[in-house]
Amino acid sequence: MLKIIRALDVCRYSPRVYVVAATDTVSLRRLQDMEKEFKERAKGPDEEDQYVVEIVPRSREVGQSWLSSVFTTAWAFVFSMLIVFRHRPSLLLTNGPGTCVPICIAAFIMRVLCLSQIRIVFIESLCRVLSLSLSGKILYRVVDDFFVQWPQLKAKYPRSIYMGRLV
Repeated sequence: MLKIIRALDVCRYSPRVYVVAATDTVSLRRLQDMEKEFKERAKGPDEEDQYVVEIVPRSREVGQSWLSSVFTTAWAFVFSMLIVFRHRPSLLLTNGPGTCVPICIAAFIMRVLCLSQIRIVFIESLCRVLSLSLSGKILYRVVDDFFVQWPQLKAKYPRSIYMGRLV
């Protein structure tokens, strides 16, 4: 996801709100480094930060039982609803880990309730060649734009958008 964000015009997509799983310290550190680069390129160290990081509980830890993941996903959904309601983004750009499902569902509910018009874009992982990830299967009919990076997936999922490898 960070590679995709680097390709965006960060001045146009500002302020940015990043949602990171509570246990994902690596992604948090990488995104802070990326934002530091953006800030230095913009106007220097005195430039005001144009981003916020929101931390949510992880929906499902690796190896966690499916039964207990129902409860952790529900807990993550509560946090996600609060984040979406607080920030009311115009665009939600996401790429597949389980953390994205509650946030996308929250955005979808906000749109259905006419509380916000959020465009939801899902980018399936490059490593998904023949089948969708669990997140992709859940969100396929919910998101506005569903990008796949392999023509085999486009053939199986006609609603998807194939543009080749995105990064």
